[in-house]
Amino acid sequence: MNDTEKERGSGADLPPDDTIPDRGPSPTDTDSAIPDGAASPTDTDSAVPDAPRLSDQICFPLYACSRAVVKQYRPFLEPLGLTYTQYITMMLLWEKGTVTAREIGRCLYLDSGTLSPLLKRMEARGLLTRRRDPSDERDLLVTIAAGGEALRGPASAVPGKMAELSKLTPEEGAELYRILYKILT
Repeated sequence: MNDTEKERGSGADLPPDDTIPDRGPSPTDTDSAIPDGAASPTDTDSAVPDAPRLSDQICFPLYACSRAVVKQYRPFLEPLGLTYTQYITMMLLWEKGTVTAREIGRCLYLDSGTLSPLLKRMEARGLLTRRRDPSDERDLLVTIAAGGEALRGPASAVPGKMAELSKLTPEEGAELYRILYKILT
């Protein structure tokens, strides 16, 4: 993992099964919930009684899915010379044109320790420019540059290519999107 792709873990636990209405099968309910080749957390006996079980944690499948999705993007982004974090930064700039570094961090859930070097590298490549806001020197304005604008066309094919890889129906995708943003807010 490079320094532009920091890990985030939720640490959230699921409440006991009897408090969750119809959440579907868990890895402890059926082997089909675990992908082929993946070791089931229930395959081994717990040497520590009352230890948290991986199969009971909502944070793990969120973490694993995040990594898997970013990995699926890689073959489409490498020809553009972008990491996933650079790609989502460019999407925000294509949408807004000029934004503050603070706004980028807020929208993309990036801390300043990740964002500052990311923007510096992207500026060195000619994808964006950074300058102090004349009306408030504390704010750093980030604007799409010619190099970043040139990637807009080729990058516009990426969402369609990713949709082709999806194992979800459009309805499931919309529901997942809603649930994920419910968690984030």
